Amino acid sequence: MKTLQDRKSNGSKLESPALNQTKATTSRQVQPEPADKTSHPRRPGLDELVPSRYALKVGEIDVMVISDGVLSLPSAMLGHNAAPSTRSAWLEDKFLPTDNLEWALNAVVVRSGGRTLLIDAGIGIDPGLNLPRAGRLVQRLEAAGIDLASVTDVVLTHMHMDHIGGLLVDGVRDRLRPDLRIHAAAAEAEFWKSPDFSRVSMPPGFPDALRRTGKRFLNEYHSQMRTFENEYEVAPGVVVQRTGGHTPGHSVVRLASGGNRLTFAGDAVFQVGFEHPDWYNGFEHDPAEAARVRVRLLRELAANRESLVATHLSFPSVCHVAIDGDVFRWVPGPWEY
Repeated sequence: MKTLQDRKSNGSKLESPALNQTKATTSRQVQPEPADKTSHPRRPGLDELVPSRYALKVGEIDVMVISDGVLSLPSAMLGHNAAPSTRSAWLEDKFLPTDNLEWALNAVVVRSGGRTLLIDAGIGIDPGLNLPRAGRLVQRLEAAGIDLASVTDVVLTHMHMDHIGGLLVDGVRDRLRPDLRIHAAAAEAEFWKSPDFSRVSMPPGFPDALRRTGKRFLNEYHSQMRTFENEYEVAPGVVVQRTGGHTPGHSVVRLASGGNRLTFAGDAVFQVGFEHPDWYNGFEHDPAEAARVRVRLLRELAANRESLVATHLSFPSVCHVAIDGDVFRWVPGPWEY
């Protein structure tokens, strides 16, 4: 069984068999229910036309990538240490706008060993920022048939607001199970008690929003936090490993089952990072270390040919990494139905 097989996405009503606990356990296709193809703006948005979930298998582990929407940010954020002309040339070569770029926001649901894990929790809603196309995670979990009360563990790659904010949306905490465990690196939790923004290059408003969200999250969820130093196996075949760099406690999640492997890289990898791994992302708190982490991770993924998913790679994000001279090449996985 290949790592990238058994993926399924929603057109409008298509569900994942594994994550909706049906009896389908093979790669046979699940037929969508009959549905009209028109949009209904006044209806609760459970029948969106835009694809927002994508299921696959990693051995015996069920995985679903969920889109939290997109975040519009200045394109300079992709590499604030690069010459503007070089950065613009790269964007034009990729048929992308040179002023503002829409960053994907991906989270992942994993089922293994009787546990249901939510890896990162989306951006939520911040009244101080205008983010009209982000913060869709709770709605899209519901559309995928995933009840918040079924989530046994939340694994945080780090505590930037686009990874924790979904848990701060009004009413969400009341829907979570009381024995929910939230896993994060000890260094990450410590950092957000007094975060250092001296080396970032963020748009106005974001540092204050990140501080505000981090402080609130620690206050509201401190009793459910389960911190680890360097590595922790959350469920069978699901290991979270601290990398540092992007934030002091930034972590990646490694999945392994039946000889198949997938890494959820959080914010260690961005689209430009394959060809320009030395470009500094504006949200990196230690950009030089983040670049070293990126190179080490991409080399490893290229060598062992495992699948990669990352927060800000275009949905559904599932891809491979190839060596391309002194840098890397992004190889998107085929969309399988």
